[in-house]
Amino acid sequence: MSTITLYTKNNCPQCTMTKKFLADKEVAFNEINIDSKPEYIDDLKAKGFRSVPVITTEDARVTIVGFRPDQLRTLAV
Repeated sequence: MSTITLYTKNNCPQCTMTKKFLADKEVAFNEINIDSKPEYIDDLKAKGFRSVPVITTEDARVTIVGFRPDQLRTLAV
């Protein structure tokens, strides 16, 4: 599996649930908090994303928006 990047922001319940789900399944990920690193906001908007969490893989084969346990399970294989 390629590197997983998780875009989050503060006070986001879906972001918290997504991080917990991935941690519980022992899925490694790099977190980018857009409140701490606002330079990533324009990049996400340019790709058509308007909300977080956004999960992407470096090979762009997987993109998940929101807390989607059904889709997140595919990363835990």
